[in-house]
Amino acid sequence: MFPLALSRWCEVTLRVFFRDNGLTIALVTLFLVSAAGMIFSGHAVHNTELEEHGRAAIGIMAYLVSGDFLSALFENWESEFLQMSAYVMLTAILFQRGSAESRNPDDPNRPDDDLPLARRRRSPILSWLYSYSLGISLGLLFIASFLLHWWASFAAANDEAVRHGGEIMTISSYLFDEQLWFESFQNWQSEFMSTAVLVVLSIFLRHKGSPESKPAGAGNDETGA
Repeated sequence: MFPLALSRWCEVTLRVFFRDNGLTIALVTLFLVSAAGMIFSGHAVHNTELEEHGRAAIGIMAYLVSGDFLSALFENWESEFLQMSAYVMLTAILFQRGSAESRNPDDPNRPDDDLPLARRRRSPILSWLYSYSLGISLGLLFIASFLLHWWASFAAANDEAVRHGGEIMTISSYLFDEQLWFESFQNWQSEFMSTAVLVVLSIFLRHKGSPESKPAGAGNDETGA
């Protein structure tokens, strides 16, 4: 009986765990699959380029620490964290009537949006940091990703210069190079465009069951999910 009861307990526990954490599990799985696809396809493309310039192909571990791979990786992370940090902060101060992604401009205050007064008086700085910790954390992740993108893109640019006999740059001079900013802005514009599209489409369109959508029966003027 005991092994049967233990098996049943494990089954129920796992079922509850996957139900309660399914969104994170699915997104992490999709991230890992996409990252693997990026690694293997990028490795093949990089080696093709090396062979075209008469250089020996490199192994996958060498590719993972190359400027070419890390620059592509961090420039995408940078844009995602910029989008999320800007979105969290802007939705705290701006409105879009009718959007599921906005607070109601006629009733912007939300219940439980302030910490208890006793806690705020006891530790005002920590209370402020906690109250804005999501936006701050995403902003710091954006800055870290940008710095890593800057460094990796600098390494990739100098590697490219070596292959073509170009000029080697310093990391400080590369901060003002058009290539770095082209890589950043081409991602930034797409993030802000897609976010704006979501904000506007959620006024008129629905997705039943999603907290990013208004209820299917809600009117277009209703604001917030």
